[in-house]
Amino acid sequence: MRVLSPTLKRRSFLGSAAAASAAALAPRPANAALPAAKIARIRFYNPPNPNQTFAQSNVVVTVETDIGITGVGEGGTHDMLEQCAGTMIGKDPFRSEALWQEMYMTWFYAPGREKIHALGALDMALWDIKAKALKIPLHQMLGGAARDYCECYPTSGAAGGGGGGRGAGGGLGVKERARATMEAGYRAFRLDSGAGGPVPNGVFDPRARVHMLVRACQEAREGVGPDGDWSIDLHQSFDYPDALRICKSIEPLEPFLVEDPTREEQFLEDIPKLRRMTSVPIAAGEEWGQRWDFNKLVENHDIDYNRCTLPNVGGITEYLKIMALSGTHVVGMVPHFTGPISTAALVNCLATFPGPVLFEYNYGDRPIEYLPEFVDFRKGKLYPNMRPGLGVTLDLKPLKMIGEVTEAVHSNRIYRRPDGSFTHW
Repeated sequence: MRVLSPTLKRRSFLGSAAAASAAALAPRPANAALPAAKIARIRFYNPPNPNQTFAQSNVVVTVETDIGITGVGEGGTHDMLEQCAGTMIGKDPFRSEALWQEMYMTWFYAPGREKIHALGALDMALWDIKAKALKIPLHQMLGGAARDYCECYPTSGAAGGGGGGRGAGGGLGVKERARATMEAGYRAFRLDSGAGGPVPNGVFDPRARVHMLVRACQEAREGVGPDGDWSIDLHQSFDYPDALRICKSIEPLEPFLVEDPTREEQFLEDIPKLRRMTSVPIAAGEEWGQRWDFNKLVENHDIDYNRCTLPNVGGITEYLKIMALSGTHVVGMVPHFTGPISTAALVNCLATFPGPVLFEYNYGDRPIEYLPEFVDFRKGKLYPNMRPGLGVTLDLKPLKMIGEVTEAVHSNRIYRRPDGSFTHW
């Protein structure tokens, strides 16, 4: 063993310190932990039971790179996906914020919700690529889980307890369905504006329905028991006066939340008035697109829970900003039910959210034909897992390809600032 004198030890230490300091100050390549990559091909697929309604689209999207990593997303319609995908070909998949901004701004007109939905599907796939490249689950890349699991409630007729609205029941009354939901391990039982009795020939009488719903809510409270939770989605079926009548009538029954009490077009006027007139917790936003739709209600604490979801808001890039906005104002996240891939993405995102979280979950324990792995669900709870990326495994065999983009499309309807960031044309 070689032994150094005190003088040599001191010189060796100073030399090592200087070398370490120089190494720290030396320029490093951007994304040092990520390989150089480009987006090579984007494909769209219909699953076995396609839903082309844009707000609930379950179109499967794959974004392929030239380094062999493929990201998976979900949502959008063919035309909107094709337009957005054209701006991505040949670009760095790890610059998801820049890609989001370019897709959002290009082609001049501000995007409508159909385009934002498609943009969100592609953005989801970009985050899947990045986490897979790092070989970690998305929630670790976002700061790590802040909760052990996400509590859930089922929509009407969902497996594992059922709900309390249109098409629910199987012969059971509201009280029995509420009790079954609690026994299945869910956090809450849900009613909607169709509860309390049939809507004959689609004719909805709001004033008569108020009394029917109050009776149904009383049964729900009895079914979940004194320590259980229940909620009601008024589904935008009521104008302000009747919505207020319902909210005031059910205050003693302590609902977990009352969702979408009036028409969405009137949210910014009606919900602040409701907030002052009733003590029930209010949730809204299942049809919202982005933070600019609802930021005033969040900032003014006029809602208690934000119902926005993926990919509807524009993907994970936008959802993270909404989480930060909601968390700043102590507004919980209760995402609207969505497709299975988007659900997996939501679990990764909301596992990191420190505020209140409740999932509207429709899949129960049943398998998804084209997703051998997608979420870890047990007894009414969704658990974050350690699989890389979104944690989904995609089987292409049951899918039907409906579109492919390999050529870049350049628009002159967007400008760059001197620093390279995007601005409007």
